[in-house]
Amino acid sequence: TSPHLKDFRERIRINGKMAPKAFVKQFVSEQKQIIEEIEPSFFEVTVAMAFDYFAKEQVDIAVIEVGLGGRLDSTNIITPELSVITNISLDHTNLLGNTLAEIGFEKAGIIKPNVPVIIGEKHIETIAVFKAKAEKEKAPIVFAEEQLSIASQTTKGSYLVLDIVKNNELLFQKLSLDLTGTYQQKNILTVIQSVLKLRDLAFNIPDQAIYQALASVKKLTGLQGRWQTLSKSPLIICDTGHNKAGITEILKNISNTKYQNLHMVIGMVKDKDIDGVLTLLPLQATYYFCQPNLERALPAIELAQKAASFHLKGKVFTSVVDAFKNAKEKSTPNDLIFIGGSTFVVAEIL
Repeated sequence: TSPHLKDFRERIRINGKMAPKAFVKQFVSEQKQIIEEIEPSFFEVTVAMAFDYFAKEQVDIAVIEVGLGGRLDSTNIITPELSVITNISLDHTNLLGNTLAEIGFEKAGIIKPNVPVIIGEKHIETIAVFKAKAEKEKAPIVFAEEQLSIASQTTKGSYLVLDIVKNNELLFQKLSLDLTGTYQQKNILTVIQSVLKLRDLAFNIPDQAIYQALASVKKLTGLQGRWQTLSKSPLIICDTGHNKAGITEILKNISNTKYQNLHMVIGMVKDKDIDGVLTLLPLQATYYFCQPNLERALPAIELAQKAASFHLKGKVFTSVVDAFKNAKEKSTPNDLIFIGGSTFVVAEIL
């Protein structure tokens, strides 16, 4: 999976445990000559490393996440047991296309001959694209939200508790998920439908395993930065959402959260839809504009200037840590501090 937040080895895990440092060093040492000869990208080397590690450890199932798009992605060299397309939004438009249909075409590139494909979130612009590709490849296609629905949902502590229905019959009752972001309601249907399809393919996955796994996603995968609570007094939450779709979901979560004052620690990178994100952000908040420590970072002063045109006001900080520190100093125990705008901003806080 990608990107990583703190440690490169987050990208390559077996049963939740990162690949050993010794393996990473050994792989680079053994492959150094060929890497220098053919000059693959950083991501391509990472994919090769992951495949090598999984093969040597003889994993039963490897979950391989596309890096960008799908059709031309280096992960697409494989022929999987099952293809899954989770959701689509306008991101990386300079590489993937300016419309959901164009981006959908790139995503559909992972649909392989006779390999079942699960589509998570439906968009009117992409339905025909996916169906056409699936028909061409004779790949059975299933839209998760046509098969499953959420009958009820509640939040209990740090868990989202759901009842999942299929054909008006209760399929899973009180399924606990240790990820509470609103967007997980969409993801859970994709996950369940994917598991059902794997069962059809003769994989033995009992209900008990599903209940246990979904209640321990963070532990089993090391997933961080998805509506993650860092502190409760004041309430501090971070999320890596960085485009309009991601920010929209973040704002839904903020609206469902109790707080007295809202503090937003925000930083972005240059190649994102800056204006599209800024136009969504709430006016009733104190902003701490910052910049992550990388070349692609949008200078905090530029971000603040752009934000001002959307009537968003706040202070400027050249580092994420300083912005976060100031937000904590200005907050009271009943306030909410949100940190986001970029994966790289969140990474510097965790």
